[in-house]
Amino acid sequence: MNKEKVRQIVLDIIAEIAPDEDLSDVKPEVRLRDQLDLDSMDFLDIVMELRKQHGIDVPEAEYRELESLDSSANYLLPKFESGAAA
Repeated sequence: MNKEKVRQIVLDIIAEIAPDEDLSDVKPEVRLRDQLDLDSMDFLDIVMELRKQHGIDVPEAEYRELESLDSSANYLLPKFESGAAA
């Protein structure tokens, strides 16, 4: 597992919950909500899919860690590597 793979997992989840979004030019360092038409429910869906598909729980206090693809990768990579993901 590496950061690029984690970024792709997040993009795949976004593609599932927001299929009309164009994800071809998402900048990894820019907040996802600044680039895409995601509302708070979409964001919660991302968190729920991380739990459902990969067994990763993201506490509400840490939601800010998922603001961009880069911050998501930095936050989630250790969780994947530690076996927190099923």
